[in-house]
Amino acid sequence: MPSPTLDPLLQPFRLKHLTLRNRVVSTSHEPAFGDEGMPKDRYRAYHVEKARGGVGLTMIGGSAVVSPDSPPAFGNLLLYRDDIVPWLRRLADDVHRAGAAVMCQVTHLGRRTSNFTGDWLPVVSASPLREPAHRAFPKAAEAWDLDRIVADYAAAALRCREGGLDGIELEAYGHLLDSFLSPATNHRDDEWGGSLNNRMAFPRRVIRAVREAVGPDFLVGIRMSLDEALPSGRPGLAFDEALTAAEQYAADGIDFISAIHGTIESDASLAKAIPSIGTPLGPFLDFTGEIKRRLAIPVMHAARIADVATARHALREGLLDLVGMTRAQIADPYLVAKVKAGQEDRIRPCVGASYCLDAIYDSGDTKCIHNPSIGRELHVPHLISPTTGRHRKAVVVGGGPAGLEAARVLGERGHDVVLFEASDQAGGQIRLAASNPRRGDLIQIVDWRLAECKHLGVDLRVGTYAEAGDVLAEHPDLVIVATGGTPNRSFLAAGEGLVADTWDVMTGSLRRPRGEILVYDDHGGYPAMDAVEVLTAQPGVRIEYVTPERTLAPDVGSMNSPAYLRAFTARGVTTTLAQRLRSVRRTREGRLAAILYSEYTEAETERIVDHVIVEHGTLPTDELYVELLPGSTNLGEVDHRALLAHEEQVVVRNEAGTYQLFRIGDAVAARNIHAAIYDALRLCLPV
Repeated sequence: MPSPTLDPLLQPFRLKHLTLRNRVVSTSHEPAFGDEGMPKDRYRAYHVEKARGGVGLTMIGGSAVVSPDSPPAFGNLLLYRDDIVPWLRRLADDVHRAGAAVMCQVTHLGRRTSNFTGDWLPVVSASPLREPAHRAFPKAAEAWDLDRIVADYAAAALRCREGGLDGIELEAYGHLLDSFLSPATNHRDDEWGGSLNNRMAFPRRVIRAVREAVGPDFLVGIRMSLDEALPSGRPGLAFDEALTAAEQYAADGIDFISAIHGTIESDASLAKAIPSIGTPLGPFLDFTGEIKRRLAIPVMHAARIADVATARHALREGLLDLVGMTRAQIADPYLVAKVKAGQEDRIRPCVGASYCLDAIYDSGDTKCIHNPSIGRELHVPHLISPTTGRHRKAVVVGGGPAGLEAARVLGERGHDVVLFEASDQAGGQIRLAASNPRRGDLIQIVDWRLAECKHLGVDLRVGTYAEAGDVLAEHPDLVIVATGGTPNRSFLAAGEGLVADTWDVMTGSLRRPRGEILVYDDHGGYPAMDAVEVLTAQPGVRIEYVTPERTLAPDVGSMNSPAYLRAFTARGVTTTLAQRLRSVRRTREGRLAAILYSEYTEAETERIVDHVIVEHGTLPTDELYVELLPGSTNLGEVDHRALLAHEEQVVVRNEAGTYQLFRIGDAVAARNIHAAIYDALRLCLPV
């Protein structure tokens, strides 16, 4: 581990007139924490936390929009309104007080939004080409559109300056500006289309107008793709043309570039441009290094630079000037502070799950898969302080994500904690998911908590099946049951004993399956998709994926679905929608007959296969909880008002009880990793 005085991450960097305290950036992204398009208290707290955590530069607005016909697609800030200026000022002042610089990404979304939101104005682009992700059919921008949008950009930039920000970054990949630059999206035959000079003309006009509006002493950067890397046969923006444009933009007044490789128009291309779990770290660093060698302005870059070692390598090798560790600082906003303090080993790792991005569309805003404090900074601290009350003896039963988080938080609070885990290895269902080789990094969620528990002195008793007597022998004040669940096959009218479940696949207990396999998914999330992906690696199998949903795995978002669909396509997996598995029976030939039912045709069909594998969530493993209920003071009751107010639980329903008893995670109901960890954090934080 380098000395802080020698660590390239911690070296100051001069960006024109502004000196950043280090080389680490949280690049522009939109967490959807705004309130009516304004960066109010919640939005501000999110960025201030990163500043307190040591980041050199945090960038808000991914992207903040300049015009009403660029309606928010994912919680965007509204830079076309004057009332945003005081909110920007409050945010900038607080970030500056914490020692960081702050900028805002500015854009017109062009076609990357919906026709059916905001003020219902037609969306515009260089050409009338449909945008796949948000499904908009744009109109080709007319001359008067371009005139007003240029003016809107200049006015928005001025609002950012008046708001006390240190600079702005123009967004030019997937949005309006690059729709003109790229031959893939610019099919015009007027002065704005055709040659590179013509395609550059509108972005250059915007840059010059912005520079004139804000003056020379305000930073203006651009985030743009330097190679769209489109499939052969489809003309896109290639490296040489993009570099020529970047050089011209710099001459027009751009101070720095945030380099992108690829495009974001489809789920498949988005997952390549913003690579997720199962992909190499820093995949575009050599590409970025070539840009840095060719351009005279500073270069920043962020694409799966998820750990400190990769970030250091990028800086030491001169591959970039400023390193974007955006998702890494969503996982741990105190990443830089921990590096500076020599506590690198305590950084909460980014595992690349991309729940931070998928959750925006799934549940409305950014969430880290294993840091529930993100977006909840006003109420849930990232740094847990020791209790000022009495120290308690706590017993946690179950070493999955919920149980490990409960033990960690109680340990941080200074309580005496024992954790029982029946298996030889902690991790629960995360260990199952991580057995998909592509998603192996999920195990870091477990490993980090185990390391933290050991650091905090938690008594970890792995390989110990705890019964009620074992729990009571510890004389606990508090018992938390986090025993998880077991696969639910009870939905079948018949044949429950004939089917396997996704756990059988992921644990390897379904050994070497052959022939025709029907995988039934009435969950809609990751478990069945993982099982199918693992099964596709088996020789001699033919797989049909069946779901009662009208679409495939609706709870798997756009950042994660491409990898599964790649496996489905490569191995010829058949997909059947809108069919419900009712029952399974054994045929005379020893195979299985799966009876499917369509609610639309109200008819049954039959599949004859060799294996049926089902996914229908889990049912709570709650026997220990039920056995411990009579001796508890609260009889298991949770005061929801206190829970939501982050106050201590004080319910007493049994005066003769000797301990509080709670259950969390899948021991309550089948949910996801984030829910399990959040259950534990908010229950244990006030203890």
